[in-house]
Amino acid sequence: MSSHLEVRNLHKRYGDFTALGDISLDIAEGEFVCFLGPSGCGKTTLLRAIAGLDPQTSGSIHQKGRDVSALPPAKRDFGIVFQSYALFPNLTVSDNVGYGLVSRGMKRADIVKRVEELLILVGLPDSGPKYPAQLSGGQQQRVALARALATSPGLLLLDEPLSALDARVRLRLRHEIKALQRRLGVTTIMVTHDQEEALTMADRIVVMNQGAIEQVGTPQEIYRRPATAFVADFVGSMNFLSGTLRAPDKVEVAGLVFDCVPQDGLRTGNKVALCIRPEDVRVRDLPADVGNRVAVEVAELDFVGAFCRATLKVQGAGDVAMTADFSSNLIRDLGVELGRKLDVALPPDRLQVFAA
Repeated sequence: MSSHLEVRNLHKRYGDFTALGDISLDIAEGEFVCFLGPSGCGKTTLLRAIAGLDPQTSGSIHQKGRDVSALPPAKRDFGIVFQSYALFPNLTVSDNVGYGLVSRGMKRADIVKRVEELLILVGLPDSGPKYPAQLSGGQQQRVALARALATSPGLLLLDEPLSALDARVRLRLRHEIKALQRRLGVTTIMVTHDQEEALTMADRIVVMNQGAIEQVGTPQEIYRRPATAFVADFVGSMNFLSGTLRAPDKVEVAGLVFDCVPQDGLRTGNKVALCIRPEDVRVRDLPADVGNRVAVEVAELDFVGAFCRATLKVQGAGDVAMTADFSSNLIRDLGVELGRKLDVALPPDRLQVFAA
């Protein structure tokens, strides 16, 4: 797959503060990429540098082989949708969508035809004569999306486009935007701090922290094989158990020794964090010889709709505790309740080990 965007050694400084430090990234043609991270991590700064809205201090940006590093936004090939929609309140929906086409000097008849096509595309065929104030938040976001797509840009930039919407509308638009992106094949970058949004929409996720890239990978890679403790903690829920590496494939936690996948880059005796996802804690049908079996007591049980999240106090290990996700069927079948003692297993292939 050919590369659409190449970012090389990008730095952005504000005085003594480094907002972006040596960012290098390739984005393929037609790919949907999410920049994911907490507030202040640099994800929006990187998006704005790509757009030319807040140029980098140093480094280069190439789009389809063309050096756009020093070009103003108007000379770059992109459409952008902001969190605030940024629609013109005094213009109709049709005029908002066609604004960029008027600026390009397109013929009136062609503009009308293009605007009609776009409003059908985003599911608002009858909203052309209305004004933004007459639309819901979700409808306004669709108009903003249509306006960004009006000039058929090679790159679509989405700056937290769904964060101002309520949960149900956000969920629906999430699927609509992804389906639209697939249909059009437009290379898309979306900034978000919502991990679920990134996991469900992206082809690849760029996890950022403190102006640097922590990991780039598919949603499955990011979730199942986090490269750092930060990624493990930020994406999804994760148990962190403090321990010591006793052998390349063994970690001791409060006197209990757990088998794990052999570790590279860590030395015996290093303080480590032994990590496991709550859904990976195994409790049903444990064979007699199952590895990493531990006795636990159910200390808390929180109903979370489709499942229950249990806080398990590990027996004989001081105050060590972890969370596990149990289905309603498992809760019923095993009679799981507060104070219940049971055995669980931590599968070695599901354990992650990071330097403390």
